[in-house]
Amino acid sequence: MNKKTLTRVLIGLIILTAVGFSIAYFVLKGEKPWLAFFVACCGGVLVFNFLISLFFVNKNFKK
Repeated sequence: MNKKTLTRVLIGLIILTAVGFSIAYFVLKGEKPWLAFFVACCGGVLVFNFLISLFFVNKNFKK
């Protein structure tokens, strides 16, 4: 895989994860606020990990 493909895949994963966890947060917010907070934290961690991966992919392909 080349840099462009990996970048597109990671950006797609970031967007899908953020949208999915946002929807799950708003669905659970009224019924179980503690679970909604947990879901939001997990989504934030995943997005942060994808952003770090995106940084390392771009850094390694600058040769």
